[in-house]
Amino acid sequence: MAGRFEILKDGEDGYRFRLTAADGTLVAESPRFKHLKAVVDGINAVRENAATGIVVDRSKTVRRAA
Repeated sequence: MAGRFEILKDGEDGYRFRLTAADGTLVAESPRFKHLKAVVDGINAVRENAATGIVVDRSKTVRRAA
């Protein structure tokens, strides 16, 4: 079974979405969107970009003070 996007009401005038794995584990949560159309557009952007996105491992990058 695939993961799913859940659209949630966020306050009186906002929305957000959550991406959950098939087992219910939270994978990602969006920022707040003002309109329902915007949250749907955000979901579509995640779908499109996740399929073609590259993985950049920054876990071994050491930041140096300027």
